[in-house]
Amino acid sequence: MLWVMTEPTEETSGRAESRRARAARRAGEFPPAPEPLPGPVLDSHTHLDITVSEAGVPGGGPADDPVAAAVAVAAAVGVDRLVQVGVDVDSSRWGAETAERYPAVLATVALHPNEAPRLGELDEALREIEALAARDRVRGVGETGMDFYRTGDEGRAAQEESFRAHIAIAKRYRKALVIHDRDAHADVLRILDDEGAPDTVVLHCFSGDADFAAECVRRGYLLSFAGTVTFGSAGALREAAALTPLDQLLVETDAPYLTPMPHRGRPNASYLIPLTVRSLAATTGADLDQLCAAISATGDRVFGPW
Repeated sequence: MLWVMTEPTEETSGRAESRRARAARRAGEFPPAPEPLPGPVLDSHTHLDITVSEAGVPGGGPADDPVAAAVAVAAAVGVDRLVQVGVDVDSSRWGAETAERYPAVLATVALHPNEAPRLGELDEALREIEALAARDRVRGVGETGMDFYRTGDEGRAAQEESFRAHIAIAKRYRKALVIHDRDAHADVLRILDDEGAPDTVVLHCFSGDADFAAECVRRGYLLSFAGTVTFGSAGALREAAALTPLDQLLVETDAPYLTPMPHRGRPNASYLIPLTVRSLAATTGADLDQLCAAISATGDRVFGPW
């Protein structure tokens, strides 16, 4: 059996129930598949485990192997590589094992910044993340970082301790550092400066304005844009994308959330990446073929060969 989930604890069951409640608020089924891209690209940040458990597989698919079905649906529209991202020990372990089974999938491992303050044994969890980071098919450490939206002052010390530890792990194993940054731009940069950033830093689901984007670009960081860049209210985000050099730009789903327009509010998956790529082409003025080639090359440079 290829599809294996760990036995839920009371705490993980509670989080799963919360995710199911959020998923239940999402209207409708998966959107129809968009027009395929002219060249292959990758989804630099997705959560296959959450997607198939909350929303299933777009277009259906074999119940005994939903990961293979999700990969196939994405490949059919030109999204031929996926990066499965960990947010806690269980999901990181699952992602590492999944990447070893599926050639189209690589993994990153980490404790999400909102996870760190909940852990009674943060050091033990970090040791498990480090052990997973050593695996060959794990090509990044993340998503880690700082989140001041969901975690208040009382949790920030644990977030910062965890973030600093993840930076050290990424540097030790020479893996890309994948950053979750929500309402914490200045502190993320401060901590990276304090610790010394790894060679490769990816700002996942970039949420800053043009000024913050320019600062990240100057430092050599990569900006990964999700479906939010297609939203009508996201003018500042499009300004950020417009000034990002093509060789510092990635695209992602963060699925099953952040579904690109015109399907906002419905379940998201990697096969919808073409909608975001076409939006970015319009925003940056890049030829679509050129943009696909640039995203694909950057993905290989960041995460290595699949």
